[in-house]
Amino acid sequence: MMAAGLLFLSLPAFAEVVVIVSAKSTATALSEEQASDLFLGKNSSLPGAGQAVPVDQAEGSPVREQFYAKVSGKTGAQLKAYWSKQIFSGKGQPPKDAGDSAAVKTLVAGNPNIIGYVDKSAVDATVKVLLTIK
Repeated sequence: MMAAGLLFLSLPAFAEVVVIVSAKSTATALSEEQASDLFLGKNSSLPGAGQAVPVDQAEGSPVREQFYAKVSGKTGAQLKAYWSKQIFSGKGQPPKDAGDSAAVKTLVAGNPNIIGYVDKSAVDATVKVLLTIK
């Protein structure tokens, strides 16, 4: 019984991930499909706000894995393969890795053109939530 309890405690708990922009951005909402298109380089415009520059969390981070699994249906390995193909064919470059939720929030808060995703607990008045991913 104790072993089962310890196993349960070792499983990762998935928090809510939110897509954010600067509080100064004119964007107001984003669908999962629009988020997928932005972060996979299929679109570079943020509805209601013009050009958008997406930033990623560090490769392998739980927040990044959860974000891409929910909005694009891709695992970390599938995402890596996708970007390898895009780069090789000259069709695009992946978003810049910005680090963890705190680093992404800092970048996003300072520039109304940057869009990122963070653990919901990182949100404060400097950023605006466009999409909550559960």
